[in-house]
Amino acid sequence: MAKKLFIKTYGCQMNVYDSARMADVLATLGYCQVSAPADADMVILNTCHIREKAAEKVFSELGRLRHLKECKSRSGGSMVLAVAGCVAQAEGDEIVKRAPYVDIVLGPQTYHRLPEMIARATRAVDGGGKPGRGVIDTEFPPQPKFDFLPEPGVSGPSAFLSVQEGCDKFCTFCVVPYTRGAEYSRPAADVMSEARHLVGQGAREIVLLGQNVNAYHGAAPGLRAGASREWGLGRLIRGLADIEGLARIRYTTSHPCDMDAELIAAHGEVPSLMPFLHVPVQSGSARVLAAMNRRYGPDDYRRIAEKLRAARSDMALASDFIVGFPGETRADFDETLALVREIGFAQSYSFMFSPRPGTPAAVMEGEVGEDEKASRLAELQAAIDEMQLRFNARFVGSRVPVLFDRKGRKSGQLAGRSPHMQAVHVTAPDSCYGEILDVEIDTAAGNSLTGRLMASAAEADRAEGAAA
Repeated sequence: MAKKLFIKTYGCQMNVYDSARMADVLATLGYCQVSAPADADMVILNTCHIREKAAEKVFSELGRLRHLKECKSRSGGSMVLAVAGCVAQAEGDEIVKRAPYVDIVLGPQTYHRLPEMIARATRAVDGGGKPGRGVIDTEFPPQPKFDFLPEPGVSGPSAFLSVQEGCDKFCTFCVVPYTRGAEYSRPAADVMSEARHLVGQGAREIVLLGQNVNAYHGAAPGLRAGASREWGLGRLIRGLADIEGLARIRYTTSHPCDMDAELIAAHGEVPSLMPFLHVPVQSGSARVLAAMNRRYGPDDYRRIAEKLRAARSDMALASDFIVGFPGETRADFDETLALVREIGFAQSYSFMFSPRPGTPAAVMEGEVGEDEKASRLAELQAAIDEMQLRFNARFVGSRVPVLFDRKGRKSGQLAGRSPHMQAVHVTAPDSCYGEILDVEIDTAAGNSLTGRLMASAAEADRAEGAAA
């Protein structure tokens, strides 16, 4: 009888990818995924440490799961409870201390060792049939986890592919270097092999993932005399573009300092590389960016935007912003608003600063009051929303190719993504799922477009012949 697995994923797309790979690892042990923790023999919380009070949200969820675990035990069953991801990496000992009913705590670099951890957590000890408790595995491994993983499964026409992990930037507000470790890039041959596998399984689009994905510098495949020993992200994208059946390529998340000339050129020369790029700027103030240790200024960011749009005129940019960083003045914030209006971001995410324990920003002076942070955030989000609606409105009346990858919000509706990452909702039959089809856009909202499916060229020819 198959064992049942439930994974709850918090946070970034890298965590979504990691959750899928954990499911792949556990499938080799006979686990199949279910949609509710009450039905599961194993529950994994794959956590994120970026957002405010992330650890407390995990402990709150663990309290609810404790009740389920105890109910299963009283009825003669069992549940293995695991906490994975960045909160586990940062606070493993605290998790076991505050929630001793947790069986496994594992960091984001160690999930390939899950079978061993499960065996240790459930092994009977001292002859009394009592399972072990609190298996903690958060050591950064000497060999990359990718070397030990089974081939990934594909759940839809768009697939994530992790090419780079970790971060060497040490922004003063960020925990990623401490929870994900130093930068590591997968060999290009391994990335190409996994991409071919994903396309062979039905993926039409691949999204390359990394904490600083454009810092990718993987070992080059099949070195020839005089050839470079490494591929940058631009070269990797050109290699992926040669895979038959791969229609779209995206990558996220990027750091402005790693937008090199080769990568920018790829945006103008590789048709399958989509014209949408998430490059977080965080602030429009040079003084605040220096305090964040971002290693660039607002004018550097402007030049990057200019180069990208020179390479491809329809390039859409997205960003992240932190409001109320320690020492941020009203004048600093006004510089951020000015940058938003100048660049015209198609999408953006914005947050109030909240300190992360162990980061330099957590002990910086010049704290901005909560009311002022909330006021600035509301003002910034209003400007972002205005830019986003203006960007989307430009597509009304135009024809847009859409990759349909999910059910729509209404009956008989499918949804997908435009090249510019806009959500597009259309009345369409299920047979269109997984296809890239033209849609004429009728209306635009802040977060999505709606339209009608256009007849294919073949259908149009048939219709014209019938009319004749």
